Amino acid sequence: MILQTDPKAAYLEHREEIDEAVQRVLGSGWYIHGREVRAFEEEFATYLGVKHAVAVASGTDALELALRACGIGPGDLVATVSHTAVATVAAVELAGATPFLVDVDPRTLTLDVAGLEEMFAGPEGQRIRAVLPVHLYGQAADLPRIRGICRRHGAILIEDCAQAHGALLEGARLGNWGDAAAFSFYPTKNLGALGDAGLVTTNDAAVDKKLRALRVHGSEVKYYHKFIGYNMRLDAVHAAVLRVKLPHVATWLSAREAAAKRYDSLIEGANLHGFMRRPVLPVSRVAVPVCLRGLPGWLRACRSPRCRRVRCRRRAARCRGSPRRTGIRSSRVCRRSGRVIRPCCASGRGTVRSSS
Repeated sequence: MILQTDPKAAYLEHREEIDEAVQRVLGSGWYIHGREVRAFEEEFATYLGVKHAVAVASGTDALELALRACGIGPGDLVATVSHTAVATVAAVELAGATPFLVDVDPRTLTLDVAGLEEMFAGPEGQRIRAVLPVHLYGQAADLPRIRGICRRHGAILIEDCAQAHGALLEGARLGNWGDAAAFSFYPTKNLGALGDAGLVTTNDAAVDKKLRALRVHGSEVKYYHKFIGYNMRLDAVHAAVLRVKLPHVATWLSAREAAAKRYDSLIEGANLHGFMRRPVLPVSRVAVPVCLRGLPGWLRACRSPRCRRVRCRRRAARCRGSPRRTGIRSSRVCRRSGRVIRPCCASGRGTVRSSS
């Protein structure tokens, strides 16, 4: 039998490092929050290219706290997708708001943008305070269009990234696009802890401050509780294990991609298309990381500290694309090739992500 997920295999692969991390926590005497949690928050924020990351007790907690920290509560409608885990809708109700379900795009199985537009245009449209798209099976929702709709209607955008660790959209990792984003580190996820764990990301300092207080009984200063909060703290042992696993996420994702391609090949060879259909992945959302020792010969990155353009030597075309912080430098998209170039160090070496 082929297991769909196997958390034990991930442990055995890095058993020595994980055991050492667990023993480090046990020997420290500090089992909730503390150094390990702060270090993981910083490392995960750097990995995503966001300003703030707040670790919490589970992915469901992450969704609820993200909603509450953004001011969503009773009387508000939250537009979210109908095809998702129960935790997405449960978190909306736990925050006191009302879920407003949007159907999926049958091609991608993520939130249907046309359906979202119709909801805003309908009689309840003015009550929609937030939109909560779900990135399903690592497939990114159409965030550029969804974010545009949110901005036009003054709605908050919160990403459900529970199944999207390390996924990319237009050169930026998911968790970067909205006012906040929620991650789950349930053991079967691409990046899994030894039990329940979650995290919220944001680029808003006010949201970050509210999140940190909400997760520990509304306390901004120890033993001073400014408002009613929750007990949603992350245990240090989970943070320590996640720190061990984080550097290996790219390798695991590449292995999953290789396995998926093999399944596609076998399904095609057996002529089973009439019995199963996989979601369509729009070209603009494909992102396969290929790390190189240097940039390809036909591409070069400008190394001037004032200029981060990547030039395509063919036709000397300038590359376009809004800069999104994904590492030390910003990404760019080559107009001719459609490839995203992300320089990852001052020497000009980089990571090329192909959209084809």
